[in-house]
Amino acid sequence: MSSSSTVLVGSALVLAAAAAAFQLSSPSKSRGEITEIEEAEGDFITADEVVNIFDRLFLEMQAVLAQLSQQVQAIQMSGQQIPERQLRMLLRGEFERALGIKQKIILEEYDMDEDCLEEATWEFLEKESEYPKVKKAVERFQRLWENVSGESVVGKRPGQEGETKETEPTELLDAQRTIEVAEVYFNALTSAMGELVQGMKQQGKNLREPAAAHELQMQFASIANEAGEEALKSVGVTQVQFQKSIEANAQNPMVGRSLAMLQM
Repeated sequence: MSSSSTVLVGSALVLAAAAAAFQLSSPSKSRGEITEIEEAEGDFITADEVVNIFDRLFLEMQAVLAQLSQQVQAIQMSGQQIPERQLRMLLRGEFERALGIKQKIILEEYDMDEDCLEEATWEFLEKESEYPKVKKAVERFQRLWENVSGESVVGKRPGQEGETKETEPTELLDAQRTIEVAEVYFNALTSAMGELVQGMKQQGKNLREPAAAHELQMQFASIANEAGEEALKSVGVTQVQFQKSIEANAQNPMVGRSLAMLQM
């Protein structure tokens, strides 16, 4: 795999890990059937539970992306050549496999059925103005899936499967501007991580301990997206524009070297 190819995929993973996607299938039960199930069993899925589940999935899948990124680097170091399209398919497959496992574990912890979660989620999203936290959690996870799969799923609702979301043409940055924006983006992530590390040390936590290191990783995952987006906004660039510019300039050796150094 070429250095530029690895940087391209690695950057996409970093952006994905700092962004937000959960691709739900279309509901199989009507609203009336949901009411009957809830009344019969006496169980109600709350908006907070939906938010907690999607937040948990988001954080844990970011950890999976970090592991996949390390695997990409290992493949590069071994000198193995994998076409970019094949590599993306491999990453997507591993992501889907891990998501299935983690989703099952989390739903078992909540003693919840997948279909019931799906139906409850759509119910809340039908009143998204009343449940903004649900909308934010779901679309954040949808964005994560979108970055990994390349599919346009953010904001999709039942009955929209198979539709292609129209997007505005993106103005790409040239190589030099891409590097400049990347410096701002990754400096913001580094600063956010530094603040978290300092805070945990002040609390007397030993970051060499696995539990503390895991806590740091999870806290960073929860704030990285907003930190990165705010940094890009400060220089007048959107996250989509930044990511597409990285992809467009992936074959430029100067861009490849700069991104590799920034991610070290």
